[in-house]
Amino acid sequence: MLGLQWGDEGKGKIVDFITPHYEVVARFQGGPNAGHTLEFNGIKHVLHTIPSGIFRDNTINIVGNGVVIDPVTLKKEIEALKKLNVDISKKLFISRKAHLIIPTHRLLDAASEAMKGKGKIGSTLRGIGPSYMDKTGRNGLRVGDVESKDFLARYKSLCDKHCELLKQMNYPCKLDELEPEFFDGIEALKALNLVDSEHLLNRYLSEGKKILAEGAQGSLLDIDFGSYPFVTSSNTVTAGACTGLGISPRHIGNVYGIFKAYCTRVGSGPFPTELNDATGEQLRKAGNEFGSTTGRPRRTGWLDLPALKYAIMINGVTDLIMMKGDVLSGFDTLMVCTHYMYRGKKIDYMPYDIVHEDATPVYEQLKGWNTDLTGIQQEKDFPAALSDYIAYIEEHTGVPVSVISVGPDRVQTIERKKMSMAYLS
Repeated sequence: MLGLQWGDEGKGKIVDFITPHYEVVARFQGGPNAGHTLEFNGIKHVLHTIPSGIFRDNTINIVGNGVVIDPVTLKKEIEALKKLNVDISKKLFISRKAHLIIPTHRLLDAASEAMKGKGKIGSTLRGIGPSYMDKTGRNGLRVGDVESKDFLARYKSLCDKHCELLKQMNYPCKLDELEPEFFDGIEALKALNLVDSEHLLNRYLSEGKKILAEGAQGSLLDIDFGSYPFVTSSNTVTAGACTGLGISPRHIGNVYGIFKAYCTRVGSGPFPTELNDATGEQLRKAGNEFGSTTGRPRRTGWLDLPALKYAIMINGVTDLIMMKGDVLSGFDTLMVCTHYMYRGKKIDYMPYDIVHEDATPVYEQLKGWNTDLTGIQQEKDFPAALSDYIAYIEEHTGVPVSVISVGPDRVQTIERKKMSMAYLS
């Protein structure tokens, strides 16, 4: 289950919606910079680390080795779930190989972003980037380390390295306010089910259990394939599910790609179809486009087909899931970007560099609809213009739009075409 744009596509809602078809939901990358929002029974829930299948009975939820974990955030999530009488004791498992975010990672994140000035990438300042840097630099602490007798010594050694770096960056290494909450989080983490998740997942596969891999962020923020350097610090694409869970590529089944009926982006970076006008503000207000993790207003724009087709290609998407169709209700005219003007040529693909060079969108105009979609329960009741919009997307991408979301609640989800619930998706 993947986002195909710059994040915030609605992955949490769809994972929750299709979880009854699966026995296991596993997060494979990202950290608490992800905010997966679910709404049902009149209550809104936001998850940052825990997989979105946690609210479903009899579903096992695994946080894989590719995730970076902030014990403070995780503890708060668990406390919120307990207030809702969600029993995590037998259905939440944490990989020992997942890396830890420690307080100095957050300080390094803030110091790095401050030094960039106008060139800042729009980090959520949660310490995700520095944690992944320590992972690849072979300096990091992992969840399994909390079980060792010398964990405190390892922690102090890493903190000392970080404080020296912060000194060089002229940024204070103030830990007094951060450490008590961190160590409370560590104690809560130690009380959870810590597992060798790659063995557990492969055992489940051998037993014939169906597993849904849940990604965080969006494909266009991938460290390799996104709009570098305005990207996240992990692989958000299908291939990341293999390395982030310890699963062989041969187990990949259907790939569900989630996209909004328009585009949004949080933070800095290129955004070819961005609308810095009244239409963009109308989209923001109608879609309540404010970050579930940061609260920041999201940038908004029309649907970008070259970017969408690029994400479909690198992920091998088999089913498209369109979110927030209801937000476009009330627009008499819809614009869709079909090509870019790039270096004097008209192209229909995403080129190497859209950071330093302009990719000017070329639009086609489609008819909008004034129908309120939020109460619709069957495709036969769709306004004709919505059906035409969906058909247009299918024609240009070559992939079926299997599910349409017409509102934030779990029940406001319409399955147009039967999706094949494969082992790992």
